[in-house]
Amino acid sequence: MRTILTFAFLGLPAIAHAAAVDPVHPGTALRVKATNATLDPTVRKAADGSELVALTFQPSVAPSLTLSPTQGAWHWPANGTMRLRVQNGMPWPVTLIVDVASGDTHLKTTVGLPPGPPQTLSLPLHATSPRAFGMQVGPPMPFDDGKIKRLVATSVDGAIDAAHVSSVTLSMPQPGAAQTVLIGAIDDVPGDADLKAAYTGIVDRYGQYTRATWPEKIASDAELKRRADATPHVDAVAGLDRYGGRTDLAAMKATGWFHTQKQNGRWWLVTPEGHAFFSLGVNAVNHTDGRTYVQGREFMFTDASGASGRFGGTADSRSDNGSQRDNGMNHGRWWDIYANNVARTLGDDFAKAWRARTLDRLKAWRFNTLGNWSDPAFATDRRMAYTVPILIRGDFNTVSTGYDYWGRMPDPFDPRFVTATEHAVAAATRTVRDDPWLLGYFADNELAWAGQGPQGRWALAMGALAQGPESPAKQAFMAQLKQRYPDVAAFAKAWGVEATDWNHVAAAGFHAPDPNEAHPAIAADDIAFLKAYATRYFQTVAQVLKKADPHHLFLGGRLAVRTPEVEEASATVADVTSINTYTDLPEHGFDVAEFRRWDKPVMITEFHFGSADRGPFGNGVVGVAREAERGKAYARFVDAANASGVIVGTHWFQYVDQPVTGRVLDGENAHIGLVGITDIPFDGFTRDVTATNARVGGGSGSGRGR
Repeated sequence: MRTILTFAFLGLPAIAHAAAVDPVHPGTALRVKATNATLDPTVRKAADGSELVALTFQPSVAPSLTLSPTQGAWHWPANGTMRLRVQNGMPWPVTLIVDVASGDTHLKTTVGLPPGPPQTLSLPLHATSPRAFGMQVGPPMPFDDGKIKRLVATSVDGAIDAAHVSSVTLSMPQPGAAQTVLIGAIDDVPGDADLKAAYTGIVDRYGQYTRATWPEKIASDAELKRRADATPHVDAVAGLDRYGGRTDLAAMKATGWFHTQKQNGRWWLVTPEGHAFFSLGVNAVNHTDGRTYVQGREFMFTDASGASGRFGGTADSRSDNGSQRDNGMNHGRWWDIYANNVARTLGDDFAKAWRARTLDRLKAWRFNTLGNWSDPAFATDRRMAYTVPILIRGDFNTVSTGYDYWGRMPDPFDPRFVTATEHAVAAATRTVRDDPWLLGYFADNELAWAGQGPQGRWALAMGALAQGPESPAKQAFMAQLKQRYPDVAAFAKAWGVEATDWNHVAAAGFHAPDPNEAHPAIAADDIAFLKAYATRYFQTVAQVLKKADPHHLFLGGRLAVRTPEVEEASATVADVTSINTYTDLPEHGFDVAEFRRWDKPVMITEFHFGSADRGPFGNGVVGVAREAERGKAYARFVDAANASGVIVGTHWFQYVDQPVTGRVLDGENAHIGLVGITDIPFDGFTRDVTATNARVGGGSGSGRGR
C-alpha cells in the first residue's frame, strides 16, 4: 500500500540541503512508500536535540521505507555525501540497508547500527571501499570525531546521477521480529570530508589503531621495551630428540634427513634421528613483515616519521593485476612498522637478537618448524626445522583460469618451464642441501589450478584450449583429443561444437563449452587433461629437485585453489602434499578421506583464526568473535589434524599481525598473529597454543612466560 504524505503532516523533520544545490523547501510534499514497515508520526527529541521519528520494520523478507519527492528529483552534488540522522531503537545491533536511486541506477550500502545515542550516517554519493584506501577491511564504525558520533559507509556499491536523485530507500534483511530505528533529517553536503575523516589519524607512531584499547596496547617506548623484551624462559623438554621428534613412540628409520614413514596405521614425518615428528609450524617469521604504504595516505598516521628513515623504502604494486587489481594507494613510500618497533627494543643492529628472541618464544610455545616465507637466516641458527620455497619464474608460457590472483598458471608442457625450474631449484638448494635441519621444499605458492564458481574446476582446461596453436599446453590437449577421436567430426559431436577441421579447434580464441549432461565427454576429456597437466608440473619439479638434492622432502605446491586432479597428482608425485586451507576443521577444507584412500601424507601449510578486537580491522579468512576464542579454535583444528592419520603437520599463518593500514603486498590487514605489530605476544592466545602444541607434539615440560 502506498501513501502520499508531507513531512509536516508526519512531524518528520524537513529534508535539509546545502545552499549550493537546488533546495527542496521545508514542508514540500514527499511520497512515502512503506512495505511491511510502519512510521510513527510522533516526533521524539533525543538528548542531543535531534528530532527523530520511529520506523519499525516488520518480520518479512525485505521490509522497507522509500522516500521520494512528489515532483522532479533531488539535486545533490556529484562527489558529495548524503547524511542521515539515525538511532537504533533496539538494545542490540541491527543491519540497515540504504539504497539511493537515480532512475534505474542505484547506490547501495549495508551498515551495522549499534545500540546507543543518535549518530550521523554518512553515505558517499559514489562507489567506494576500503580497498580504495589500500586496505581490505575498513575502520570500525561508528566513531567519535570529537564533535559528533559518525557512522560512515566505507563500502558503497553502484553509481548514480547525483543531480537527479529520485528516491532514498531504507530496508532491513529479513528481521525475525519487529525492529525499530529512529530517523531524522536527511542532508547532502559537497565533498568527501566524512569519508576521509573515517580514515584520518587511525594509526599511532607504533602502528597501533588509535580509536580502541586492548591489553597489549602500549603508550611509550619504555613500556614497549619492557613488554617486548620479556621473553619467556624455555624449559628443557624431555621426551624429544634434538629436532623435536618424539622419543616416547617406537623408533623409526634414521636416515640422517627428515623423511616420511607410516607406522601403526598412520603417517608421520620422521626426524633425521628416526623419531615421529608432527610439524607444528608458523609462517612468515620475518622481521620485514610490517611494510605498509604511507605515501598518498599520510593523513591516516598520527606520526609516520619512521617512513623517512631506515625503515622506509619505495615500491609500486600497480603492475599487479591480481592481488592489487582493485587496490588504491598502492605505490610510493612504505614504512616497515614492525621492524621499526623491533629496533626500538633491540637497537638498530637487531636481526640476530630478534631471531634469538623469536626462536625462544616459538620453542616456549612448543612450535617445532619455521614455515614458508620465514627469514632464511634462521637456517644458520640450527635450532628449529625449517622449510624453503622454490619460486619458479621465467619467460615460459602461462595459462589463465580467470582467477589469476597471484598470476597465471605456468605451462609445464613448455620446455622453457623445465629450464626455469632448473634455475629456481639450483638457487633454492645451493646453501641448504646438506643441512639435516631442513624439513623440505615447497614449489611455488597457491597457483591458480582452478577458476571461480561451480564450473571453476574446468577453467584451466578451457584456458588452454582458448590459446593459440603455439601454446605448448594447447598442443598437449590437442594431441590428447586427436588420440581419442578418429576425426574432428567425432570430436565435434561428442562436445556439441561446430568444427569442420582440427585447425578450427587449434585457432586462438576457441571457446570450449562447460561440461554438461548432454555431452559427458567434455568432462571426461577435461579431467584427463587436468591430470596430465598437474602430473607434468609435479613430475618436472620432483625430477629436477631430486637430482639437485636427493636427501630432502618435496613438500608439494601449497595448494589453495585446487581440483581433485591436482590433489591426486600431488599425492602421487610429491613426498607430502601441502594444502593451504582456511576452515574451522581440516576435513571441511579438503577431502581427508581421499588421502586415506590414496594412503598418502598431507600437511596443512596455512590456516588461522583471527578476531577484530586487537587493532587490525580484519579478522582473517576464518574469524572468531573475540580474542579468547582463537585458542579454542586452534585446539579444535590441530587436534582434528593430528587424529586424521594422514595429516603430518599444521602451519599457522602468520607470526606477526598485519599492519592496520594493510600490507604492501595486497592490503590485507588482519589480526591473525601470535604477536602484534609491536612484537608483543598475545598472552592468552599463546598460552592456549602452547597447551595444544605440547599435547600434539609430545614431550614433557613446558615453556613458561607469554
